[in-house]
Amino acid sequence: MPWNKKSEFHQRYHFIQQTRAPNASVAQLCRQRNISRKTAYKWIKRYRRNGWRGLQNRPPVAQKHPKTIGRKWRRRARQMRRGHRAWGPRKLCHRLKLRYGRAGVPSAATLGRWLRHWGMVGTPRVRRPAGPKVSRPPRRPVRAPNDVWTADFKGWFRLGDGTRVEPLTVRDGLSRYTLAVHLMRQQNIAVTLPVFRRLFRQRGLPRRIRVDNGSPFGSQGPLGLTRLSAWWVKQGIAVEFGRAGHPEDNAGHEQFHRVMKAETASPPARTWRGQQRRTQRWVLQYNEDRPHEALEMRVPAQLYRRSTRKLSEHSKPLKYPPSWESRKVKSNGEVSWHGKVRFIAEAFAGESIGLKRHRTGVWRAYFGKLLIGELRHNERGGMRPVVYRPNRRK
Repeated sequence: MPWNKKSEFHQRYHFIQQTRAPNASVAQLCRQRNISRKTAYKWIKRYRRNGWRGLQNRPPVAQKHPKTIGRKWRRRARQMRRGHRAWGPRKLCHRLKLRYGRAGVPSAATLGRWLRHWGMVGTPRVRRPAGPKVSRPPRRPVRAPNDVWTADFKGWFRLGDGTRVEPLTVRDGLSRYTLAVHLMRQQNIAVTLPVFRRLFRQRGLPRRIRVDNGSPFGSQGPLGLTRLSAWWVKQGIAVEFGRAGHPEDNAGHEQFHRVMKAETASPPARTWRGQQRRTQRWVLQYNEDRPHEALEMRVPAQLYRRSTRKLSEHSKPLKYPPSWESRKVKSNGEVSWHGKVRFIAEAFAGESIGLKRHRTGVWRAYFGKLLIGELRHNERGGMRPVVYRPNRRK
């Protein structure tokens, strides 16, 4: 280094005195001390401005900055947060601007850092420990009509009068027979369940239904079930969910949507009734007149047969072995168990679940034959839902 670390101040002071001598050459003095002329003129300038105090080392961080927020804003933000404990940084920032004007008000991001530093933010939600692990059921081959039905909502579109429609489509997996295309106003369980109830009365029950993970078919609850798919399970129908982000798991149904859109909704009809009539005519032609290469140029109506499994109109409560405990799930998804309120899932609202003792203090929860989670006597709150084991790489 050019300066002696043990006496930086004295070395600088001695150098400045040498530069003030008559006929002194700054360039020659720099060569003797092995320092740059830029460094030399820097200390000369500081000495002329502040005297010998200018030769001392300055702090590495500036003491003042034009964007430094004063203590008054911290005090104002803390006082306002104490008066409104549920407010976040965005609400605080907006209210500070209204009260004190926009000039100088810290940003929402800055207020968020202050709140975290002061410990005035809520604690992060603790993820409940996972329950028992189960293997994801394998997909079975489709060998006969009604082995698998595929169901999905085609992407919404608007009619000529601006009405938004959500087409619900259901097909048979083997024959490609279109079982239903309903143009619905909205996409939820309340309007979808009656459609399937009516379809089961007309066509019977399939053995499995293949859907994606979106609402109203799938959820983040135990086994991904919703009230709709849980009702399917109660009817004795297995539910096959596709992998998240993999539409190719239901590729045939996606291709069906593409053809239906091109031939019935490009462009769409002006009214809902007009679009429904156009769609029903197309479905009749698709099932009984359009040959399919995958069916060796046969039409779907040549292969499809109505299912012999009938819908149970008056469903009875699920029964469990006498050694198990049984609880009815309330409308909010909770049950009363051993003097505690435990959350199961809203998908099973109004249904009975079975509790089988697994070991001391641990009970396994079942919905029919499906294991859905685990309850522990020493815990409170929700049950531990089952999780699928990760797929092994081949």
